Amino acid sequence: MKGIITEIERFSLRDGPGIRTTVFLKGCNMACKWCHNPETLQIRPQLMVYPEKCLGCGACVSACPSGARGIENGALCYDRALCTGCGACAESCFTGALVISGREMTVKEVMDEILQDRAYYENSGGGVTLSGGELTTQLEFARALLEAIKAEGISTALETNMHAPWHIYESLLPLVDLVMFDIKIFSAAAHKKWTGVGNDRILKNAKKVAESGKDFLVRTPVIPGVNDTEEEIGNIAEFVGGLGGAQYYELLLFNPLGESKYQALEANNSFKGSRPSSADFAEKLRQAAEKRSGLPVRVG
Repeated sequence: MKGIITEIERFSLRDGPGIRTTVFLKGCNMACKWCHNPETLQIRPQLMVYPEKCLGCGACVSACPSGARGIENGALCYDRALCTGCGACAESCFTGALVISGREMTVKEVMDEILQDRAYYENSGGGVTLSGGELTTQLEFARALLEAIKAEGISTALETNMHAPWHIYESLLPLVDLVMFDIKIFSAAAHKKWTGVGNDRILKNAKKVAESGKDFLVRTPVIPGVNDTEEEIGNIAEFVGGLGGAQYYELLLFNPLGESKYQALEANNSFKGSRPSSADFAEKLRQAAEKRSGLPVRVG
């Protein structure tokens, strides 16, 4: 069985307890306009182009089997509509100007990388986190990978948007030790506007995770002009506190590092130029969230 992986991040300290390896699966069932990993939204491999690194050698033109890359008036050109994402051009590019996001990997290939750091997991109380994108878009691969990880006695965690039918999460819960999920916006109308989907299923699934007794924690990305008010963050925090059992609540400040990825994908970036909340304002949001939730609140 194969899955499409964008990245395997070793020695991660932000995706659960201890030292972890985070496996990022490609594909998502939401379309958040601020996404700082736009290369994970589509499930198919995609070419990312960094023209500032290009030396104009033309090797990619010869390598491309679909005619997506060519030379016009002495300059390299690229027709993304013709690109199949095969990766031949990226393989021929030694400068890093062309990079394929998303590679097919078997469960064994992923496990070979995971197992290299077994000692770190054991000594730090860490493990492996499956993230995305949204891991449920590659459900069978995610399940097979979780089964393989658990068979090795390694702790597992999920990072999910909770926008999948409950039976999917219910089938995965026996294979995980921790569920980390987002509640991005509490207003249903605003959630639909900014993510492309409503939040009714997400809120219902959140309650069911809490009722399952599985360890969980909740995060909210703080997005300028979307949910960065004490009222909106407070409403989410109150809901999270009412779930009962959350380890803590975390506010994740807007990440502007995705701008270069939008450029490399030639994709529209609705939040170009946006920057994270100031430290002082982030502290106000943290205090509001702590007051409304009754939980420890972290800012990341």
